[in-house]
Amino acid sequence: MTVPTPAAVPVRRPPLTLLLGVGGALLVASLLVAVTVGPAGLGVGEVARVIGSHLGVGGDVPPLHDAIVWELRLPRVLTAAAVGGGLAVAGAVMQSLTRNPLADPYLLGLSSGASLGAVAVLVLGVAVLLPVAAFVGALAALVATLALARTGGSVTPTRAVLAGLAVSQLAAAATSFVVFWTATGDSYREILSWLMGSLAGATWTSVAIAGGAALVVGSVLLGAATRLDAFTFGDTAAAALGIDVDRTRWTLMTLVALLTGGLVAVSGAIGFVGLVLPHGVSPLTGPAHRRLLPVAALTGAVFLVWADTLARTVFAPREIPVGIVTALVGVPVFAVVLRRGRGTSWS
Repeated sequence: MTVPTPAAVPVRRPPLTLLLGVGGALLVASLLVAVTVGPAGLGVGEVARVIGSHLGVGGDVPPLHDAIVWELRLPRVLTAAAVGGGLAVAGAVMQSLTRNPLADPYLLGLSSGASLGAVAVLVLGVAVLLPVAAFVGALAALVATLALARTGGSVTPTRAVLAGLAVSQLAAAATSFVVFWTATGDSYREILSWLMGSLAGATWTSVAIAGGAALVVGSVLLGAATRLDAFTFGDTAAAALGIDVDRTRWTLMTLVALLTGGLVAVSGAIGFVGLVLPHGVSPLTGPAHRRLLPVAALTGAVFLVWADTLARTVFAPREIPVGIVTALVGVPVFAVVLRRGRGTSWS
């Protein structure tokens, strides 16, 4: 006698419009409030007046307030939002493409490659070229990873991950050698701060680089949401749906590399955002990438805005790299994610 199994109870999740509305409101509020936090006491109204004056919809504001808001704090806060949102999207895409819930945007050696490029220009005293060098380093790491993965035959996700680990270790060793051999004086502190992730030097150029990468590449990745959903069920299922598996996977991985390279170029390697945030929002959004990606982007943006605010204020007047804050928050959250994943196929 066969005992019938009860039908699965459908999970009721909030509508996407509600999630986006709440997330967007939280992001705008976080941006405005975070700009007010600091030694100079400014209110939200004053911040709004400064922004309005630059948009041509307000009157004159005190020059000191204008410099604090428009030149120092606002570019940093906007860069944090762009980097946080971009890393969260990149992490979610990598976890889908590799079918590995522990994947993050730095899986293919991008972070170590960017670090090598950045450290090279820092020790040479040409920090103005840091974003360019970091971006070139990230792309060079991607090319090296794919070339190494191809040496053993067809490029599979597992082979690419292993190649990425090898390239990452090589670039990290080269970075350590450059620092050990050439760094002197205050350059040690500057290099260490960048390697641990820092937004202290953010400018409007940083906003343009990170924001442009997040908007352009993020929009393309969001447009590929249906194909990303197909990868969840494996390559065979994706191919049965008419998807060119290899071409799609490497096209999307290259886009993730471009996005990550642009973000790392202005922020350094900020860990745990791309790893933890997709898992943190998935209970609300479900696995569908049409819902997951935009909500993860908003959540990542809000998270990094406040993580960076803590990094620059909690030990004022001293500042710590924001990567320390994301690690302190990310490790406990990741432990909860692992505990929640018990009994699943990846536990």
